[in-house]
Amino acid sequence: MAEAAMAARAAPDGDGDGDGDGDECLPRYRHLLCPDLLAGQVAFITGGGSGIGFRIAEIFMRHGCRTVIASRNLQRLAEASKKLVAATGQQCLPVSIDVRQPQSIAAAVDEALQEFQRIDILINGAAGNFLCPASALSFNAFKTVIDIDTMGTFNTSKVLFEKYFRDHGGIIVNITATLSYRGQALQVHAGAAKAAIDAMTRHLAVEWGPNKIRVNSLAPGPISGTEGFRRLGGKFAEQSNQFSAIPLQRAGSKTEIAHSALYLASPLSSYVTGTTLVVDGGSWLTSPNSFSALLGIASSSAKL
Repeated sequence: MAEAAMAARAAPDGDGDGDGDGDECLPRYRHLLCPDLLAGQVAFITGGGSGIGFRIAEIFMRHGCRTVIASRNLQRLAEASKKLVAATGQQCLPVSIDVRQPQSIAAAVDEALQEFQRIDILINGAAGNFLCPASALSFNAFKTVIDIDTMGTFNTSKVLFEKYFRDHGGIIVNITATLSYRGQALQVHAGAAKAAIDAMTRHLAVEWGPNKIRVNSLAPGPISGTEGFRRLGGKFAEQSNQFSAIPLQRAGSKTEIAHSALYLASPLSSYVTGTTLVVDGGSWLTSPNSFSALLGIASSSAKL
């Protein structure tokens, strides 16, 4: 009985089953919303070749959306695109970009518009992170995270605004984090970057609302099967039973985050803009800020 209860507690509600540790499509999927929720639309997803971005692309495609997946590694994107098309039957265009370079983004957006003639949704998912004490963090390492996360989000949003959203409307979902809510140990670089994105979300929602553009943030908690989970102490937290401190007593799944992104990108949230949707099982409210424990798995220095 106890083992069955623990198994039930560990299994995510909805369709997280089979989420897996790698970047593979779900072996089975049950639609919780109508399959044509995003029919005819096109989503541009940075960081779409792996992790949460890959699952967002899959779930969007399973709901009728065509996708553009973008990152620096074109080979990984091409492999991801083949998997996504095979699993969903929808079109997926892989494009290589560096979100720190506006010219690179502009070329990718032009390619996407030539292919699909429209872009309805932007998911800003490109990010970089690692654990490191502020005292050991190089100046360039801090700047690199700001450049990828904060500047990358602004650059991509501005390019999409100028090339399509200003005249046609659109939806922007920025993937952020709860790190800055209380000051997470070993995360000053990522916390500062994500806090800036949340502020940007509110400013752009105000300025671009009249253009029929909705802008929201999505802040995941610890999500299993992702690079962030591996690099930011997820396995350590799992092994040391730290997830028992989370109100829902488990890590989240990539599919749960993708479903949250689906909500923000769909007509279900048609009157929602300028806000941050936290999807973390209540983690940031209760999880220990274990500085000494995290030091054991942190980078002794980050010299990017």
